[in-house]
Amino acid sequence: MNTNSKIYVAGHNGMVGSAIVRKLQAEGFNNLVTRSSSELDLRDPQAVATFFEEVKPEFVFLAAAKVGGIQANNVYRAEFLYDNLMIQNNVIHQSYVHGVTKLLFLGSSCIYPKMAEQPMREEALLSGHLEQTNEPYAIAKITGIKMVENYARQYGCNFTSLMPTNLYGPNDNYDLENSHVLPALLRKFHEAKINGTDEVEIWGTGSPLREFLHVDDLAEACFFVMQNYNHHQFLNVGSGQEISIRDLALLIKDVVGYTGNLVFNTSKPDGTPRKLMASDRLNALGWQPKIGLEKGIKQVYADVRMSFETSYS
Repeated sequence: MNTNSKIYVAGHNGMVGSAIVRKLQAEGFNNLVTRSSSELDLRDPQAVATFFEEVKPEFVFLAAAKVGGIQANNVYRAEFLYDNLMIQNNVIHQSYVHGVTKLLFLGSSCIYPKMAEQPMREEALLSGHLEQTNEPYAIAKITGIKMVENYARQYGCNFTSLMPTNLYGPNDNYDLENSHVLPALLRKFHEAKINGTDEVEIWGTGSPLREFLHVDDLAEACFFVMQNYNHHQFLNVGSGQEISIRDLALLIKDVVGYTGNLVFNTSKPDGTPRKLMASDRLNALGWQPKIGLEKGIKQVYADVRMSFETSYS
């Protein structure tokens, strides 16, 4: 991949895709191809086939997906399964049909069994039962991994996958019904501070442990893998650090400057009790995360706090 290569970033408006675009542009890659969902419905096989025939991208970052937090995953189960299967099936297959030089598929840490041994290694895939709240999304992502692997095995495609841990950063989703835990807490604490609310509700017991990675670190990993790794074996990518939801809430409370109380709603699901990725394979190749959690949250809050009043009021 060089600066003149034609590179298609699927999902460029999302948090991950936009971070990849920023990274590529920062490295001098300007022959980038993007399409919004209104311009190209990746669930439509004929539309995707026509796009690849006309554009003929050389490299593909597949970051497009239907994503959300526990609530969205649990409520829109059929949509999460169908939409993600169709998106990845169409893009991966057409990348093969049209001779894409290399494709990178982005998955999720939810592919691993609910009770997987920690930290979760790549070998844990398909070794146990999935967390029920996000099983449809996980099954779709597992299918994507296996599609990449088997297109590489049967057709010799240079396709590979990365499985990131929980992400946060610019262009995140702050809708309280559909967002992940970190952006949801940022918005909750900010609004409670502005409104003078005495307490903030936290879903679950606060005991689950989670690992978080700034999306700019993931973009660095994607760029690194696209340049340096040519094998169908997927790789984990994480920070290597974990924190309880309770301690995450306390950290965000401090960053925002909220002084009220926390109330844990134990009627809401906790999800998987612990999710820590083993990223040593990727680390051994030469990639390491750079942005610590507290620093990253402070950067994100500085960027979004003014928009909460205008976009989410």
